[in-house]
Amino acid sequence: MNTTNYTKPFSLLTIDDDERLRRSIRVYFEDSGITVFEAEDGRAGLEMFHTHHPDIVLVDLTMPVMNGLEFIAQLRQEVPKQPIIVVSGTGDLQSAVDAVHKGVWDFVTKPILNMAALEHTVRLCIERARLTHENEQYRLHLEKLVAVRTAELTRTRQQIVERLGRAAEFRDNETGMHVMRMSRYAHLIALKAGMSSHEAGLILLAAQMHDIGKIGIPDHILLKTEKLTPAEWQVMMSHVEKGALIIGDDPSELMQMARTVALTHHEKWNGLGYPNGLVGEQIPLVGRIVALADVLDALTSVRPYKPAWPLDKALTYIASEAGQHFDPKLAPLLMEIIPDILDIQQKYHE
Repeated sequence: MNTTNYTKPFSLLTIDDDERLRRSIRVYFEDSGITVFEAEDGRAGLEMFHTHHPDIVLVDLTMPVMNGLEFIAQLRQEVPKQPIIVVSGTGDLQSAVDAVHKGVWDFVTKPILNMAALEHTVRLCIERARLTHENEQYRLHLEKLVAVRTAELTRTRQQIVERLGRAAEFRDNETGMHVMRMSRYAHLIALKAGMSSHEAGLILLAAQMHDIGKIGIPDHILLKTEKLTPAEWQVMMSHVEKGALIIGDDPSELMQMARTVALTHHEKWNGLGYPNGLVGEQIPLVGRIVALADVLDALTSVRPYKPAWPLDKALTYIASEAGQHFDPKLAPLLMEIIPDILDIQQKYHE
């Protein structure tokens, strides 16, 4: 990392096998209050650079041991933005072109008849380096601000998702613990199914929106304790499409997944689910996962129409529905997370 402080006074490294020229450069620039380091070839120049980290480097192209082009190539790998000025003879036109291609900042020809002109070139490069450094710092500052704002937006979106999910459950005579449990089951199943931690983290939140469409179901149907009539059942089933409409087409990854979950968590592996009768892997993986998590919690929770099932009875039933209601590859994964299921049930009990 280049930690150059682009404020005066600055330091300079001159690399040249001409000792008299090096001495002239050192004397002239030191008289201007600039610290000067010297090296007689590219290899020595690299060592001097690593020791003193000068603000700017003057380098000849034709030198023994390691020539200027080799030095530039090596230094560019280590410090890509280091200001470098080539100081070389007028006969090195092709070498000068090669040096420019390697990223040098300027080119000064020998013999140097006017040190003031060299100083002007050096100071222009230092000013350019200062501006480049300030722009980089400003860019990093903006990136940090964007990251902070993005994190805040993500947290806000997550809170909205969680609260809307709970609101839907409250309308359904639930305490809100259902969404907490089933979303955590979904998270565990997703990880076991090979989803990345990022994807599983998204499903933890998206699953909480699975029944958001129930907000649009009339109370006399949603809260009815008797068996629904066929017409009422059609209205109840519409909650999945209503949920997708409520979530909308927000471009965020989380909301896109939440929409998919809301629309597909009642599809069944055998094609007998709703709303679209999707079969097998036509059902998005997140929908299959949430379907499994939702039913697991429904079976093991008290509902107006039934007591809570013991976990072993629920798992036996789910195993019998593998390949019918549930993805046959996902259903067996529940047996691998039984301790986690029990922990979640204890932590988020009604």
